[in-house]
Amino acid sequence: MDVPVEHDDAAEQAPPPRSPATAGSPEPTQPAPPARRRHRLRTALLTVTVVLGVVVVALGWVGYRAWQTAHALKDAQALVDTVQDEVRAGDVQSLADAVPQIQALTRTARESSGDPVWRAAEVLPVLGTQLRAVRTVSSSLDDVAVGVLPAVASLGTALDGREADEERGRLVLAQLVEVAPGLVDASVTARSAADDVAAIDTDGLLGPLVDPVTRARDALEEAATALEGGAGVASLLPAMLGSDEPRTYLLLSLNSAELRSGGGIVGAVVVLQAQGGRLELRGQLSTADLPGLDEPVLPLSDAELTVDTARLGRWVQDATMTPDFPRTAELVAARWEQQTGGTVDGVIAADPVAVSYLLGATGPIGAPDGSTLDAGGVVAALLHDSYLTYPDAGDADRYYAGVASAIFGAVTAGKGDVGALGQALVRAGEEGRLRMWSAHPDEQDRILGTDFAGAFLSEQSADEVGVFLNDGTPGKLDYFLQVQVSVEDLQCDGPDPTAQVRVSLSYDPPADIATYPDYVIGAHREGRPDGWVDTNLNVYAPVGAPLGALEKDGGWVSGTSATLDGRAVQVVRSSLDPGQSESYTFAVPVRDGQVVVRTTPTVGSPGSVVASCAP
Repeated sequence: MDVPVEHDDAAEQAPPPRSPATAGSPEPTQPAPPARRRHRLRTALLTVTVVLGVVVVALGWVGYRAWQTAHALKDAQALVDTVQDEVRAGDVQSLADAVPQIQALTRTARESSGDPVWRAAEVLPVLGTQLRAVRTVSSSLDDVAVGVLPAVASLGTALDGREADEERGRLVLAQLVEVAPGLVDASVTARSAADDVAAIDTDGLLGPLVDPVTRARDALEEAATALEGGAGVASLLPAMLGSDEPRTYLLLSLNSAELRSGGGIVGAVVVLQAQGGRLELRGQLSTADLPGLDEPVLPLSDAELTVDTARLGRWVQDATMTPDFPRTAELVAARWEQQTGGTVDGVIAADPVAVSYLLGATGPIGAPDGSTLDAGGVVAALLHDSYLTYPDAGDADRYYAGVASAIFGAVTAGKGDVGALGQALVRAGEEGRLRMWSAHPDEQDRILGTDFAGAFLSEQSADEVGVFLNDGTPGKLDYFLQVQVSVEDLQCDGPDPTAQVRVSLSYDPPADIATYPDYVIGAHREGRPDGWVDTNLNVYAPVGAPLGALEKDGGWVSGTSATLDGRAVQVVRSSLDPGQSESYTFAVPVRDGQVVVRTTPTVGSPGSVVASCAP
């Protein structure tokens, strides 16, 4: 008889007893069944697929947003270009009309480049750098569209807001007073936007993005700088235009055919009165009406006497021998007040090239001799043709004064369009050809922050180099003198970075120069052909910096030395016969990564040169 066997499931499934050798050792890991491994693999693959899908969708969304941003900014740029052309053509209202459209486009660009997915993608290597740059530019441009353009449009409307034809020349002061605070706020917004874009490191950007970001940076910097100056001037205009009481201004016409540090001798003085926003010409004087004095009209320092001589204060023509326009204005104002007993509220000076810019905005004018002068011919007419027409110096001076009155009359009468006139004024100021000074300290403090100040000896210009020219012939031959100032061998590294400044002079008068009137060719000198030209080269170091001898065509030259307002100064004389040229060089320090050279604006060159260590 068979005996059934009992099964103990627990005993059957129990592991065999451990041997002494393996006692205490951990259990060996059992491999997962094939089905479980396949399940885990599928889960991992699914997860990766989902993540990749999200990334692809996100990148696709970012790409779409980038497309939106690019097209919005492109459309905004096209609209701005159109508006600029219309404003130049005299349609000031077009900017105000276009502001809502521009704002809508920049808002689209800002929103497209600022959503959460875009910002999340900014953490990605390489791509993130590009996205952050685009977002910064977009938001900055939108800030300008919202916080700057309306104020600029309001200013344009106010400046264009002349009354009926019989009242042309009267600016609407109430509107100027109203828009001035907004322009100040706009300048702050523009500066912030410019600084944000300037902080973008273009070294990390891909090629296609470098140029647009650089152009945006430069445009915003230009706008911010212009607004900072414009805001100050706009806030000054009502009082300066006689909103509170009548103002008297002297307008100096500078003659670049006989160079002085400030641009040229004073050729004529026009008296202008402002009252209630209306500008009126009240008279004109040639320099013959303000004869030289036995003693300077104001006390001169020992350094001024050494560098500029007593002529600086004795003759109105020579008040521009100093490179500091506030000092020029003080001397001219004092001389006029001494002569007339009146009070001067301000002084404005312009050279013939600045006048040509103004005529480009106002259109041609009639000259005293019955001819017509336009932007293309006024410089030659004033600095050359008139001397052949008028052999007598007094007649030439009266012609010069008459042209000056006609030009300023056209401007103050409101001829031309505001947009073009504003651009002409800005350009002339940037090139050092248009200067302004106020006898009222609060107004002068604001002018000092603009391109119109010409305050070379002020604290604001302490780091700048000066290269200024004063005719020593004396004659009217600098129309034929070509001047080029450049910065070379810029060394930006090391504890004391330096650069070389080169001044090149080239004199090429016409072959018949000896037949010109004596007051044009100057003194006759034995051993030199008639038509020679001498020029005093006044070189100023930055405040506190040394200034050694100058090198001239391979040799060393030195002249009169002085220290003026903390600046080392050298005065050397250049002597050129017709057809000759020469070059001077000297070392200067590099401060704050750049060299800024202020110089005499001439017929062919502006009044400043800048070289920067920045790429």
